[in-house]
Amino acid sequence: MLDPLHHDAGHDRAESVRRWRRVWEEGGVSALRRRAATGRPPKLDNVQVESFRAALMRRAQAHGFEADLWTLERVGAVVEQVTGVSLSRASVWRLLTGRLGWSLQRPERRAVERDESEIARWISHEWPRIKKGP
Repeated sequence: MLDPLHHDAGHDRAESVRRWRRVWEEGGVSALRRRAATGRPPKLDNVQVESFRAALMRRAQAHGFEADLWTLERVGAVVEQVTGVSLSRASVWRLLTGRLGWSLQRPERRAVERDESEIARWISHEWPRIKKGP
């Protein structure tokens, strides 16, 4: 009895070769060339993408967010506000990195009140004293 979960890779390869040969016989070498990927068309057209880009350039606080920091959720909310189209986080990421060509930028985590001279003094005077012990 055949196992329905058993995968016969040799059969699949032979079937692929037969399919490629049929394509070659019907259309020649040019028919074998890789075609552009087909798939679902983008949810946003170019006009919507440009409206969205302009909205993002106004910064996060202009859209009512407390901090001027963009997250995928915030960007998705602005996409929906501007275009009426709801996107998943993955689609927002593809929109930002693919269609807009933007990249991830992590904010620098540094206290605003950081005092570099006090830090240098502590490292040179206090730390050696603490390290030695009483």
